[in-house]
Amino acid sequence: MLIITIKQGKEKSLFAGEPWIYASAIEKVDGKPNEKMKAGATAIVQSSAQKFLARAAYNAKSQIRARVWSFDENEPVDHALIKRRVKAALARSAAAAAKARPNQVVKRIDAEADGLPGLLVESFGGKDGYLICEFQAAGVDAWKVPIVQTLIAETGCSNVYERADELVRKGEGLPVVAGALAGDEPPDQVGIVEQGTRYVLDLKSGERYLER
Repeated sequence: MLIITIKQGKEKSLFAGEPWIYASAIEKVDGKPNEKMKAGATAIVQSSAQKFLARAAYNAKSQIRARVWSFDENEPVDHALIKRRVKAALARSAAAAAKARPNQVVKRIDAEADGLPGLLVESFGGKDGYLICEFQAAGVDAWKVPIVQTLIAETGCSNVYERADELVRKGEGLPVVAGALAGDEPPDQVGIVEQGTRYVLDLKSGERYLER
């Protein structure tokens, strides 16, 4: 496993719960060369005094070199953690999803706020509709398969589509790919209503405009 050593005096943001570790805060990264180049590899983050600070997803190609998974030394980063985080996020947004109209987009997973840095998930159309995912960081991208499996199992929605923000993905050194991860692709355009205003939304790109 990789070991990230933080420069002396740069640990304050981690003590405050900040989940991002920038390149300028890192003193060194120890580990096998192939692991260092593996986008999203799990790393132990330690202080200059070699005290445990966090477990994080490392990405040598991003200015945000690491994104914290957990500040708990006893919490491993594995399939169980990913499944647990996805389930908890869906549970928190379940009430909003249950109340949603058929033509309403609902945010189901909100990245760092749900302990899944870089993962955004929206739903449209309930169980018979679509889940739209954006994997905006290497850590969640590396766990894409269990994330999608858990989304399907917990929501009952079999259509999962990956939306790709080109600027964000390139900034992370990740390939710009989009398409169905499970089931069918969403239609090019759907009608939605937000705060009483009708829009036309492209679920694949996220672009929207007022309905004429």
